[in-house]
Amino acid sequence: MKTIILSAISAVTMLWAGCKTDEISQKQVYVLNEETSVAEWKGAMPDNANTGSFAVKSKDLEVENGKVTGGSFIIPIASIKNFNLPDAVKPQLLEHLKSADFFNMAVHPEAAFKITKVQPYTGRDTAAIAGANFLVTGDFTMIGKTNSLTFPAKIDVNEKNLKTEAKFSIDRTKWGMTYATDPKAEGHYIYNDVAIHLKLDGTRKGSE
Repeated sequence: MKTIILSAISAVTMLWAGCKTDEISQKQVYVLNEETSVAEWKGAMPDNANTGSFAVKSKDLEVENGKVTGGSFIIPIASIKNFNLPDAVKPQLLEHLKSADFFNMAVHPEAAFKITKVQPYTGRDTAAIAGANFLVTGDFTMIGKTNSLTFPAKIDVNEKNLKTEAKFSIDRTKWGMTYATDPKAEGHYIYNDVAIHLKLDGTRKGSE
């Protein structure tokens, strides 16, 4: 009888351990490639627009059963680039964007997005990236303020790679960026909405 009980306990223990191992093996962490992961931006005025990008960094994007479930990414403000202006003019714009009028980089050197929810997306938002299959929600912190942000994204994950792409807009004034927001100021007015094109490219940790 004692032998039978011990055998049963052993079998249950092995089964529990096996289930636990399977559960752990399904949870994976992906690291972004900092050379190819970018957040492209477009800030517009009534008769003009500027475009550029930021680098995006992350070492903790969580994937479970082939789906992104959590993690965060960082945007270093110092990485800002401009695409459209002549090289001689770019430094003037970029230094202004880093100043207290905009990102106040000296006090807030990074912006950050922390994922709080990822759910299937079946909507038909014409502004969303083509092929969007998930709706991502998270807390976006910039210039010392945090607001919730939700956007459709196209997310593709396999055993080694993660690729995410999304298009959305943010209202910069919600984060306290109020420079040039008066539409009556001719020649000195910038629309509140900033267009973002997020492109993330990651690799599963340990698969290099």
